[in-house]
Amino acid sequence: MSSGDAVEVSREEFDAVFAALRTWERWAAAGERGAWNRVTAEHVRRAAALVLDGTTVPLGRPWDTRPGPENAKPALHHMSDLGDVEPPEPTVHKDFLAVDYHGKAVTHLDALSHVAYRGRLYDGHPAREVIGAGGARFGSVAALGPLVAKGVLLDLPAVLGTDWLEPGHAVRARDVVEAERALGVGIDDGCAVLLRTGRFRRRRELGPWDVDAASAGFHVDALPLLAERAISLLGADGDSDVRPSPVEGLHSPVHALAVAAMGVPLLDNLDLEALSAACARAGRYEFMIVVSPLDVPGGTGSPVNPVAVL
Repeated sequence: MSSGDAVEVSREEFDAVFAALRTWERWAAAGERGAWNRVTAEHVRRAAALVLDGTTVPLGRPWDTRPGPENAKPALHHMSDLGDVEPPEPTVHKDFLAVDYHGKAVTHLDALSHVAYRGRLYDGHPAREVIGAGGARFGSVAALGPLVAKGVLLDLPAVLGTDWLEPGHAVRARDVVEAERALGVGIDDGCAVLLRTGRFRRRRELGPWDVDAASAGFHVDALPLLAERAISLLGADGDSDVRPSPVEGLHSPVHALAVAAMGVPLLDNLDLEALSAACARAGRYEFMIVVSPLDVPGGTGSPVNPVAVL
């Protein structure tokens, strides 16, 4: 297991990795779904076979309406009907929800329109030509649909025997391989890979902090391994990127590689504490995962509450 240091990567080195991992035009007309095209009916059947005791674990965070260092734009929730608007009987109660979900507080899915690198989205589409005030005309979350797949939890604190990874800890390729061995899992084609750093355990015990400035996550050198394994989805209890970024001038290199090069949607801000406990009790870190984003035409992603089933 590595020391967790985020070894610096030059922009030239990063661009070489980006070019090597690019899967543009692999799925032709179905390119808007990117790596979700890897998940076939047979993959779903194999994922369903991982359900042994029926334990169901939600992975989404509570709707967060409180401002804080990681929640600069709190979600909104207010009542719009207290049973005094419509004619009586039966009495109904209604509420309003709104959210600027891309950030560090809301559990959400990043669709392929969310990230461009050097002005281009996945499959090489110029971002300025396909994204406007009305939304995205390529890579919308509406094109993704639901995903049912094999999930693998890379529980790094469990592997290291610690409560959490400190902010700034970089998870390298060799750490992924060691975690597979220690946890008895195998990352194979069509997998959804979830990284637990223990962010929310740390938050509960020490309080919130600015995770945009410092957070544990994947180093750039882990992405070629994940690309080689042909994953369909990447997620974490942060946003998958180690921060500070190891690439000068690039604040989210893992986002650029996963979404814009590999066509792999991302799950950000998962609460993986209950899943970690469930996996430890079961003695297995593989499960079926179900992800069903909102059907938002033109949307660059969606709030989501994924479910793991053991």
